[in-house]
Amino acid sequence: MITIIDLGISNIKSITRGFVTQGFQVQITSDPAQVEKAQSIVLPGVGAFPKAVQVLKTGGLWETVIQHGKSGKPLIGICLGMQLLFSDSEEHGHTPGLDLIPGHVVRFPMDRPVPHMGWNEVVQARRSVLFKGLPHQVDFYFVHSYYVQPGHQSHVTGYCDHYGPFAATVQKGNIYGTQFHPEKSQKNGLALLRNFAFLTEEQQ
Repeated sequence: MITIIDLGISNIKSITRGFVTQGFQVQITSDPAQVEKAQSIVLPGVGAFPKAVQVLKTGGLWETVIQHGKSGKPLIGICLGMQLLFSDSEEHGHTPGLDLIPGHVVRFPMDRPVPHMGWNEVVQARRSVLFKGLPHQVDFYFVHSYYVQPGHQSHVTGYCDHYGPFAATVQKGNIYGTQFHPEKSQKNGLALLRNFAFLTEEQQ
């Protein structure tokens, strides 16, 4: 069972459909008790970093997500969800993140157009189970104005270029992140979601 956290600030129908149409069981919840029991977690997000942090904390999900990340069970953050995994963000001031992966979330430099939107190529930096069966260079769909600067380059599994390279996918042990939207990335995104779902099945 894949647990998708409903923060109330993102459209999770496409993510849900991406798993369900491939035969995987999904539950959508904002209940900390259910999240605590989850075999794997999907942390989606669209919008502002501080708002997402507020929702997680007021909903009693903050520590639950941190403990899941430290448990060894699969966790993936998508777009803003990936950014939340990091130490902090400079969006609308300074806001601490979940700190499951060391690093910072920063805005693209002023000389680059924002948001970075549309299809762009991701080049694998190192082997990751999320890319199993996918080409070394593969296109995904992006929509974002901020990006992550990991504290350790060893956590970067894929790069993208937007007038300069940035981390598009990350992994630290059981914790994964994609800056792009796999649920909007057609067959490539479905393949990535499927690879994550297989990790969930291994937990059963």
